[in-house]
Amino acid sequence: MAQPSRHYGPVNRSKESDVGRSKDADRSGETGADFLQLDAADAPPGGLTDWLARRLREAVADGRLPAGSRLPASRVLAAELGVSRGVVTDAYRRLAESGQLAGRGRGGTVVVALAPAGPRDLPEAVPSARPAPVLFRDDPGPEVFDHLRGTPARIDLTPGVPDLAAFPRAAWLRAERTVLDGLAAHHLGYGDVRGTPALRQAVAHWLARNRGIRADPEEVLIVAGTAQALALLGRALERRGITEVAVEDPGSLGARQHLAHWLAATPPVPVDAEGIRVDALRATGAPAVLLTPAHQYPTGVVLGGERRRELLRWAAEGGLVIEDDYDAEHRYDRPPLPALRAELPDRVCYAGSISKLLAPALRTGWLLVPPRLRDAVLDAKRFADLGNPVLPQLVLARLMESGELERHLRLLRRRHRRRRDAMIAAIRTHLPAATVHGAAAGLHLMLTLPEELGCSDTELATFALARGVKVQPLSWHARLPYPPGLVLGYAAGSPGAIAEGVAVLGELVRRAGCRPSAR
Repeated sequence: MAQPSRHYGPVNRSKESDVGRSKDADRSGETGADFLQLDAADAPPGGLTDWLARRLREAVADGRLPAGSRLPASRVLAAELGVSRGVVTDAYRRLAESGQLAGRGRGGTVVVALAPAGPRDLPEAVPSARPAPVLFRDDPGPEVFDHLRGTPARIDLTPGVPDLAAFPRAAWLRAERTVLDGLAAHHLGYGDVRGTPALRQAVAHWLARNRGIRADPEEVLIVAGTAQALALLGRALERRGITEVAVEDPGSLGARQHLAHWLAATPPVPVDAEGIRVDALRATGAPAVLLTPAHQYPTGVVLGGERRRELLRWAAEGGLVIEDDYDAEHRYDRPPLPALRAELPDRVCYAGSISKLLAPALRTGWLLVPPRLRDAVLDAKRFADLGNPVLPQLVLARLMESGELERHLRLLRRRHRRRRDAMIAAIRTHLPAATVHGAAAGLHLMLTLPEELGCSDTELATFALARGVKVQPLSWHARLPYPPGLVLGYAAGSPGAIAEGVAVLGELVRRAGCRPSAR
């Protein structure tokens, strides 16, 4: 039988340059690996081990191989590079001896430390570390919530999340197994852009039972949370020539930022004890408005009866309402209120999600829009992502239709009520001069502080973070004149942590650092 000819590629190498190359490489002609895009053809003659060790040190130093990364098995990497296994094991050994790699038995070889900075080991340019951002600026940018979430704190009192430790893992796993047991293969393909029929029907049933909304499943669009709902509406409205949406003030900074990314203007409209001032809304001339009528963010005010009727008259005259029903299910000391969408579906876009019911990480919500906007919003969703992942939708539909989600909500209400009560008690003890707003429902409290506080609420939030307590300044959410204050979330913390965090805030307010003499 004829032997296959050996092939070394276009480079004419000496015998010394081929030392360490495997016979497999000679036969295949392949000398490259996906791992770090290594190519043994780049190695200098006779220096395969030195070359590989240097490239590995560079990858550790510049962050391409961070601590904890697992390296390919020596046999696998040798085969991919077309070199003998000894080249790879020697290179790994050198880095292990210098403390950058360690063998973990069946766990393989992993990076355990950064490489020492040396001119031979580092690439020509390694990006310098970015300075830590100043979080609590008076004019927060669109990246502020990314930085806030990524900043560690001993006690986190920021608003916006439920008790994530109570996530119904067992119920989710049961529902997922049931779904997978009955899932046909074709359901794992590309799904309906609008969402799975099962979840759209489950959401329609949920809204009818819990929010008084009568909707056909065909009207429901499944989205990646309220943030995406606002983005889709922003694009759809812009296509129709609507470039201005009024917002409540104070009102959610995050929601305003999402709208402002797509639209030219978001004029502020003041909120009082009855909700948004419709006379001021009319004065802006804006054709649309974003509202949180069931539990205004951040004040906690409920849109009152007469004010609600006044708003619906404004909408019936041609205005468009975007209803953000972000946490209406969480109520403790007041009766339920139907959604605005239930009363005027042709003039109200309705957005809801499970971020406050289960977990923000699931990125699942729903959007209902008037018929005239439906095609434009659906197009925006189609070209954004072709629809949400199918499997989580089917699991969520199972939880909704089986009653598991309502059982979970009842559990959360009891836990959240205890934590809210713990926060109110701590505020009475440690911040007696503060006024508490919005305690009857939701997952947060708004505090207003005396005007003579002596420092801004952004400064107070900065001092608190330095003490390990993370909060949000109220001024982030207000563009019109408003007293200083804080927005405090209580749902995700234990009563003990809540009391400790509020005690720190009370100490800071009493300290000289928050009095005019110290400024």
